[in-house]
Amino acid sequence: MTLLMILAAVFGGIALMVILGERFGKPMEEEQQAKYAKIIPILVFVMLIAGLIKALV
Repeated sequence: MTLLMILAAVFGGIALMVILGERFGKPMEEEQQAKYAKIIPILVFVMLIAGLIKALV
């Protein structure tokens, strides 16, 4: 029963984020998208390495 309550809370939270994001979100400019496209792969790589180090220590 507890698992169902947790799943319902997660589903409700995600649904709320989607609804509010569609209503109040604004589209990104192309320059901002290009900037994030350069930074995000580097951050993902750093986080993977950090997780690997944390798992090994």
